Amino acid sequence: MSRADEIFAQNMTDIMENGFWDTDLNVRPKWEDGTPAHTVKKFGIVNRYNLQEEFPILTMRRTAFKSCVDELLWIWQKKSNNIHDLNSHIWDSWADETGSIGKAYGYQLGVKHQYKEGEFDQVDRVLYDLKHNPASRRIMTNIYNFQDLHEMNLYPCAYSMTFNVTGDTLNGILNQRSNDMLTANNWNVVQYAILLVMFAQVSGLKAGELVHVIADAHIYDRHIPLVQEILQNPRHKAPKLIVDESITNFYDFTVDSFKLVDYEYEKLEKKIPVAI
Repeated sequence: MSRADEIFAQNMTDIMENGFWDTDLNVRPKWEDGTPAHTVKKFGIVNRYNLQEEFPILTMRRTAFKSCVDELLWIWQKKSNNIHDLNSHIWDSWADETGSIGKAYGYQLGVKHQYKEGEFDQVDRVLYDLKHNPASRRIMTNIYNFQDLHEMNLYPCAYSMTFNVTGDTLNGILNQRSNDMLTANNWNVVQYAILLVMFAQVSGLKAGELVHVIADAHIYDRHIPLVQEILQNPRHKAPKLIVDESITNFYDFTVDSFKLVDYEYEKLEKKIPVAI
């Protein structure tokens, strides 16, 4: 059984059995019919995924691998905030008439900052430090820029990465303020596992452990029956991730640089309602 399945099932069961319901509170998200989208949540969930043991994608339900990677490259490689640079429609609800989501996500990673060694954006600074100063305890990114929040159509959910090199291994911590556990939890895990693989490969390192820290891990009220159904599904062995090993430049990766071998998963026939 996939370790990712095991972690997901444990998280979901814990949230449903021991979580806090916000039913009596005023909440921002709404369903398409205008009804408030309430949640049951747990505070401070921490999950660990060892990328040397398996690639952490769910098998009890499908995670759209190529779309995950496409969005990751849109943010971290293209450093874009415009949905016209994205091949899926997951950001359509947050875009304006020009396709912009405001000064969010990729925009923040592309802003250049002054360092002693010169000007870098956040991605290029990580690449620089992994090459020139891998022992540094300051290799990190943060896109939760308070100065620009008023110009973001959605505040960043997954907002910070901290990288740490131990020997020949690159580890990372993903900090997330909020996580819709059904629609986005494994999506984010898959993305940042891929990001760790990308940074490791172009830096001559091995991808090690991804630690995922979630402040508010929640399940929406209308998702509960779907979660209960998914938890009854069969589980399969984790697939193998194949990466194009010829790539040595971070900006040369494409969606097709990554392939999953023997990815077996259970289909979810019902449409998942989306709260916005």
